[in-house]
Amino acid sequence: MPKLLSVFIDNRPGRLESVTGILNEQNINIRAFTIQDKGDSGLMKMFVDKSDDAHLILADRGFACALKEVLVISVPDKAGNLHRLTAIMTENSVNIADMFGFILEPNQRGICCMELKESINKSVRDSLSDSGFTILTDADINQL
Repeated sequence: MPKLLSVFIDNRPGRLESVTGILNEQNINIRAFTIQDKGDSGLMKMFVDKSDDAHLILADRGFACALKEVLVISVPDKAGNLHRLTAIMTENSVNIADMFGFILEPNQRGICCMELKESINKSVRDSLSDSGFTILTDADINQL
């Protein structure tokens, strides 16, 4: 499964640039990211092309960070598909802890990234596939 890198950052000028600068120095490509304001701090979640390396480098530089395996799904860009996706998860008692998504190709496909409370089994994978969803790997994400 793909790994999502989470980095906790002080909410002050220059700290985000420190993270991006370190990754840039190490030739690590940020493939997708989201940033959340948490008051005095922030949380940057990102897909990078070398997640294990990025985690080690940032931790060595004093950043609190974590790697989590996430479920990444290619979703046809059609009205109602997010509902269909969440319905499959509900029918299979899969608890979604966090989720974000974006359109990759308008009117063709979007990407949905989910942090789950537990891993999914073959039955859930089959239900997703039967509904037209594609589970992506790390290699798939790096080729987007």
